[in-house]
Amino acid sequence: MPPAVPDAHAIAIHLDTLLADRDMTLTELSERVGVSVVNLSILKNGHARAIRFSTLTRLCQALGCQPGDLLSHHSPGSQAGQPAPSS
Repeated sequence: MPPAVPDAHAIAIHLDTLLADRDMTLTELSERVGVSVVNLSILKNGHARAIRFSTLTRLCQALGCQPGDLLSHHSPGSQAGQPAPSS
């Protein structure tokens, strides 16, 4: 039997912050990257289960950021959205 996969994941998405910092709407980002507003909303709200590298690349190009600006990892004991401490 395969191991159980938890519903919650430890990856936080910072799309809302990046959009606000750039005074950009989700609709404008959607037009720039060629991803539907619905799918970007799912990503923004932390409900996405996966992201393609090609989509991540286009998001980073449109937002002028690095993947680490868009995504962070947090451990179960840390606050959501805060990076996990490095070891």
